[in-house]
Amino acid sequence: MRVFVTGASGHIGSAVVRELLSARHEVVGLARSDASAATLKSAGAAVHRGSLDDLDSLRKATAAAEGVIHLAFKHDVAFTGDYVGAAAADLRAIEAMSAALEGSGKPFVGTGGTLMLAQAVRGRAGTENDVLASGARIDAENTVIALGKRGVRSSVIRLAPTVHSALDHQGFVPSLIAMARKNGFAAYVGEGTNRWPAVHTLDAARLYRLALEAAPAGSRLHGTAEVGVPFRDIAEAIGRGLGLPSRSVSAEDASNHLGFLATFAQLDNPTSSELTRGLLNWRPTHPGLLADLAERHYFESAAQAP
Repeated sequence: MRVFVTGASGHIGSAVVRELLSARHEVVGLARSDASAATLKSAGAAVHRGSLDDLDSLRKATAAAEGVIHLAFKHDVAFTGDYVGAAAADLRAIEAMSAALEGSGKPFVGTGGTLMLAQAVRGRAGTENDVLASGARIDAENTVIALGKRGVRSSVIRLAPTVHSALDHQGFVPSLIAMARKNGFAAYVGEGTNRWPAVHTLDAARLYRLALEAAPAGSRLHGTAEVGVPFRDIAEAIGRGLGLPSRSVSAEDASNHLGFLATFAQLDNPTSSELTRGLLNWRPTHPGLLADLAERHYFESAAQAP
């Protein structure tokens, strides 16, 4: 299958590209820079130059493909405070690609996050059947799911906030490590009993391939290998890795120690992937989050950072 992949040179996208190529798919990756283009070429993928804002270019690449995996998101914009703006750009890109897919029967795999369930699901693990009506990124998810009734084999993978591996250099875990180094301790809020789900990058990459190949139209899927890791355990593992203590901070003081992650770090987000595993025979096999942190690659990378 000729697959157009956005976000193809990023943390998760680079693993997805390798997963697709190993399964003998042909990959065309979106690249907005020379560096991204070079990365894709070295991996064995073809290059389509453009960006999420170049809607005509997205339509052309989508029309020429036999399937699409959409991973790109303006994380740099979101992390500087304009999450709503980043989500709006994502939705525009999805709508543009959708126009080139309607009635084709081709697969389109979108990307969401499990954290959006934290405010709506209380007292139990979130499931693939939990649906939210609207909101930033939720509108994008619902748009992709609606394509299933418009002749597109659409699916959305809700990723855990911690997609972890040696490939992860700019996600939530490296951000928490950087904050701990700055603070002189690894912070958690209150008792730190709130939970985050987690998944290894390579397990997530395999899930994207399986969704592309076999997910039924209108499928919501969960990229979570671990239902929920207590945030205090994550902070303590980071502290051990850095040779620093871990410490509780109050909700009122969280932003001083956890920056843009202060709100996320307080969310309780246990999330099941039982239905996804049964639907696609997906079986995560790589190390869990705490075991991955114990392998030290995160801290070696942090020590080398300028």
